[in-house]
Amino acid sequence: MIPFARLAALGIATLLPSLVWAHVGTDAHGHHSLNAGFAAGFTHPFTGLDHLVAMLAVGVWSALATPRAGWRSRVMVPLSFASLLLIGALLAPSSLSLPAVEPMIATSLLVLGLLVATRQALPTVVGMVLVGGFALFHGAAHGSELAGGSALAGMVLATGLLHGAGLLIGGLLRERSVWLARAAGLASAAFGAALLLA
Repeated sequence: MIPFARLAALGIATLLPSLVWAHVGTDAHGHHSLNAGFAAGFTHPFTGLDHLVAMLAVGVWSALATPRAGWRSRVMVPLSFASLLLIGALLAPSSLSLPAVEPMIATSLLVLGLLVATRQALPTVVGMVLVGGFALFHGAAHGSELAGGSALAGMVLATGLLHGAGLLIGGLLRERSVWLARAAGLASAAFGAALLLA
C-alpha cells in the first residue's frame, strides 16, 4: 500500500501541468477587463487559482509563523495584503501601472509557499512589507479586470474572507498536522515555479 504522503505528492505532481493554465487567457497569463458590480468583484478572487492560493497562503503563513502572538499581530500581515491589493487595483488603470505583473504573481506563490512550508517567522513589519509588495501586483491584475468601486469593494471583502479562512486553516494545521502544512506550502511553491516556467 502506498503511504498517504507519497500518494499526495503523486497527485500534486499529476495536477501541476493543468495548474499552470490557471487564470490564463489567449494573452498568455493576461487578465481581461470586466466592467462589473459587487457580485463579480466578490467572486473574482475565487476564480483565479493563482490569486486564491496566494490569499489563502497569506493567512496560513500568518497563523503558522506567529503561534505565540496575539490575534492582532496575526492579522497585520493579511491587512497589509488587502490594503495594498486595493491600492494596486486603483493604480492599474493609470499610467503608473506596474510592470511584470504575472511573473510577480507567480513569484508570490513561490515565496509564500516556501514561507508556509518552512514556517519561517519574520518581524511583523517585514512580513507586511513583503506581502504588501506582492499584493500590489495581485491588485494590478485584478484592477485591470474589474472596473468600478463596487467591484473593487467586493474583491477586497472576498480577499479578507480568504485571509480569514487561511488563518483558520493555519491554526488547525499548526495544532494537528505540521507535515500537511509543509506539503501545502510546497504545493503552492511548486505552482508558482510552474507558472514562472510556463
